[in-house]
Amino acid sequence: MRCIENTKVEELLKLYDLPVEELIEISSKITKENFTNEMEFCSIISAKTGMCQEDCKYCSQSMHHQAKITVHPLIELEEVKKAALNSKENGATRFCVVTSGRKPDNKDFTAILRMIETVAGIEGLHSCCSLGILDEKQVRQIKEAGVERYNHNLNTCKSFHKEICSTHDFEDRVNTINLIKSYGIEACTGGIIGMGETRKQRAELALELAELNPKSVPINFLSPVKGTPLENLHDAIDEEEILRTICIFRIAMPEALIRYAGGRALRFSKEYQLLGIRAGINALLIGNYLTTTGISANNDIELVKESGMSIAKI
Repeated sequence: MRCIENTKVEELLKLYDLPVEELIEISSKITKENFTNEMEFCSIISAKTGMCQEDCKYCSQSMHHQAKITVHPLIELEEVKKAALNSKENGATRFCVVTSGRKPDNKDFTAILRMIETVAGIEGLHSCCSLGILDEKQVRQIKEAGVERYNHNLNTCKSFHKEICSTHDFEDRVNTINLIKSYGIEACTGGIIGMGETRKQRAELALELAELNPKSVPINFLSPVKGTPLENLHDAIDEEEILRTICIFRIAMPEALIRYAGGRALRFSKEYQLLGIRAGINALLIGNYLTTTGISANNDIELVKESGMSIAKI
C-alpha cells in the first residue's frame, strides 16, 4: 500500500471542519450521483465465537482479555441455514458466516465450506463470509463454494494499528484483502471508530480504505466491553463526530456502499442515524452482531422508510 499523501489528508481535514450541514450536503450529493435510492440489508452469524489468539484491544473474543461472553465451537450447518432463511425474510440480500480466530483449522474449514455452499444455494441470498487471514488455497476454495463478498476490516489506520493489535500487522490485513480481490471476490472492508484515534487518523483510514477500492465499507462504532482494554472509552467520540466521519468516508469513497455496522444501537441515536443515511449510508447490517445485541429488523425497516429510501432487492 502506498503512503497516504499528507495533502490528501489535509484536504479531508479541511472538509471535516466545515459546518455540519454543508458537509452533509456535499456527501449527500455524491451519494445521489452514484447510487439509486435503495438500502442494502445484510446479516451475519457468529458461527464460532471466542478463544481467539489475536489481541485486538476492542474485541471481547480475545483470549488475552477477560470479557465474559458465551464461547462456542463451530455451530451446526442447520443452524446456519435457519439463520440465513430468517435474515432473508427480514429483507437481507446477503448473509455472512463469521468465525473467530486468526484463520480456521482444516476441520472447521471443511464444515465452513458446506455452510457457504448452503447459503449460496438459497434463492435471493448472496453468500458472504469473514474467516480471518486466509491463504491462497483457502481463498480459491471459498470462491468455488460460492462466496461473492469477503469481510475483512482494516479496523483502524496504519499509524494507529500497533496501538490496537500486536499479534498481526496492518499489512496482513491489506494483503488478505488484495488476495481475495485477485480471485474476483468483492471486498467488504471498513473500520471501527471511537477507539481513541485522532480525527487525522480517521481521515488516514478513509484514504487507506479508498486505495483498496472495496465494494462495501462497514463503519463500526466501538462498543466498550467490560474486560477489554478499551472498556472505558465510552466518550471517545460523540454523535456529531461520527456523522462527520460518515461524510468523509463517503467523500473519500464515492462509489462504495457505506454500511452501518456494529455499535450503532449504543453510540448513535435515531436522529443521527437518519442524518447519517442522508449523508451517504446506503447499507445496513441488521440483527445482532457477533457478541453484542443489535437493532431489530423491524426497527431498521421503519428507519429506512422514515429516511425515504427503499430496501434493495436482488
